[in-house]
Amino acid sequence: MNQPTLLRPPHPLEVRVLTRRFEYPRTEPVWLDEYLRTEGYQALRKALDLTPEALVDEVKKSCLRGRGGAGFPTGMKWSFVDRKSPKPKYIVVNADEGEPGTCKDRILMGFDPHRLIEGCLIAGRAIGSNRGWIYIRGEYRVYIDIMDRAIEEAYANGYLGDNVLGTGWSFHLSTHTGAGSYECGEETALLESLEGKRGNPRLKPPFPAVSGAFQCPTVVNNVETYSAVPDIILKGGEWYAGLGTPRNGGTRLVGLSGHLNTPGVYEVPLGMNLLTIVNELGGGVWKGRKLKAIIPGGSSSPVLKADECDIPADYDSFAKAGTMLGSGATVVLDDQTDMVRVLARLMSFYAHESCGWCIPCREGTAWLKKITQRLDSGVGASKDIDLIDQISNSMMGRTFCPLGDAAAMPAMAIARKFRDEIEAKIQSTQAFVPAPGTRPLVVL
Repeated sequence: MNQPTLLRPPHPLEVRVLTRRFEYPRTEPVWLDEYLRTEGYQALRKALDLTPEALVDEVKKSCLRGRGGAGFPTGMKWSFVDRKSPKPKYIVVNADEGEPGTCKDRILMGFDPHRLIEGCLIAGRAIGSNRGWIYIRGEYRVYIDIMDRAIEEAYANGYLGDNVLGTGWSFHLSTHTGAGSYECGEETALLESLEGKRGNPRLKPPFPAVSGAFQCPTVVNNVETYSAVPDIILKGGEWYAGLGTPRNGGTRLVGLSGHLNTPGVYEVPLGMNLLTIVNELGGGVWKGRKLKAIIPGGSSSPVLKADECDIPADYDSFAKAGTMLGSGATVVLDDQTDMVRVLARLMSFYAHESCGWCIPCREGTAWLKKITQRLDSGVGASKDIDLIDQISNSMMGRTFCPLGDAAAMPAMAIARKFRDEIEAKIQSTQAFVPAPGTRPLVVL
């Protein structure tokens, strides 16, 4: 079996909850025997003695918010499921992890797979479910193999199956392979793909908690979200909430990439200062250069200029700053970064990944790609900057799923915050553009 990447020693500023079993160096996942020696499945045993209502309340107390990007309160989402419904209830794990810059869920599956399984079991118990799926992107073949082996161990030892730990409650879990579509990271498109259909988004409402997989009540959460649940149940929701800031409970995994000296995945308490994360954990901007900007929560989050980055890294603080915590993917850009090229590459990605289901996204992303590539290649005009803003505003809130917003938000942010740089690039290339009616010089 191919192994995941080696881990690094813990940083003094980290607060390791989800990654506390990640000893250094480690090349093998935490399999069942080791998991049981380190409090593994104790939270499940405790959960089996609690009522579903008590489990949901504990998760609400924790202030755990969805770690996939939206940041919706997890306990509230679970409470939307009608446990009295005669239909089956389902648990689905979103392990698609397609947001550019995001690289955290794979290490949880790769090094501590039973933590995710235990989180799924507790969630299933909380909503009255007997079936779950872990939807993993197809490129993550090694992590699919790891999860499959861990699931086999759980079945063989009574943690999954028709009689979980002799309680008479059944819960079955399996992996499901995606095909590498960014769109399938959106929960309803993921459910369509899970059902064997093309991964197009559904119109909401109804939301998955009411009508999800196979038209049954379904909870869809991210890998990191489910992985936080065992410690919440074992140590208490109030304990977990106390690790973060008000309304932003616990820790989260931050994927630091870009122009840094020590990029990597770090576990920090919610509310740690963004510049502290970059300068202390990430080792500061590489090559002695200065910070220009940060894409703070994956490519879909609006960029922050250097003078906007001295803020707490939590959902509410980022929202006040006009951006999102998102998936925790933090991309650092140094002062030599060409922001026009960054914008063009982002728009090329979103145009490629749009499923084409709705017109504002299909046409809007295509036009944003054309305009930004025109600017990057040196044949754009100042009016193109205003056109980016106009098209982006026409997309916002007018698509079936958030992919249209995901393209529009970074486009507007870069066009507005770095307009001077875009204008300068236009002016610097105009001298090389032949005047109307003349033939361009061709160098052979």
